[in-house]
Amino acid sequence: MLIDFLLSPLTGLTWIAEQIQERAEAELDNQENLHKRLLALQIAVDMGEISEEEFEEQEEALLLAIQAIEDRQRQEAAIAAEIEAEYE
Repeated sequence: MLIDFLLSPLTGLTWIAEQIQERAEAELDNQENLHKRLLALQIAVDMGEISEEEFEEQEEALLLAIQAIEDRQRQEAAIAAEIEAEYE
């Protein structure tokens, strides 16, 4: 029981790191899908399937979504660094 108590900060930190890793992997997959959609959108406009205006609207939405993911990743990395610094 004493060992569990002494190791609880470490196990808590490990759990937090695992949660961040899972979220990062999910967001990376999502980010990759957004990049693929952006490429498909570029191909569609190049082939004349959509107008330039429609392309610009959709491109902006995709770029904003990608930026939001990158911002969340930076925030989570900063939080993880703060937590890690507290336990050092």
